Amino acid sequence: MALSDELQEMAPIEFLGVEDDKLKEAIMEALMEVDDPEINIDIVNLGLVYKVQVDEEKNVQIQMTLTAMGCPLAGSITSQVQQVVSQVEGINQVQVDLVWNPRGIEIEFPD
Repeated sequence: MALSDELQEMAPIEFLGVEDDKLKEAIMEALMEVDDPEINIDIVNLGLVYKVQVDEEKNVQIQMTLTAMGCPLAGSITSQVQQVVSQVEGINQVQVDLVWNPRGIEIEFPD
């Protein structure tokens, strides 16, 4: 399943530290293997993946959300993300950070 231009505009994933288009494509394909089990649609097409950052040692940090805050399968989904992305050639460690803010909205709490 390929990421359409329309979807990329609607729910773009911010890639940081990824200059190699083949690596970016491989990470995207891996992420698209992970489905939300309740909806049976992959997390990329659902717009749940916000950011993918790759450092110089090819460690990957993924920022994503889930369809619901109390999702009982949160651990399973994040484990699947770690597993499939770590299988991409050249990738070392994978860290998944769950966030609950809508894309592009930073929430500040008063002191």
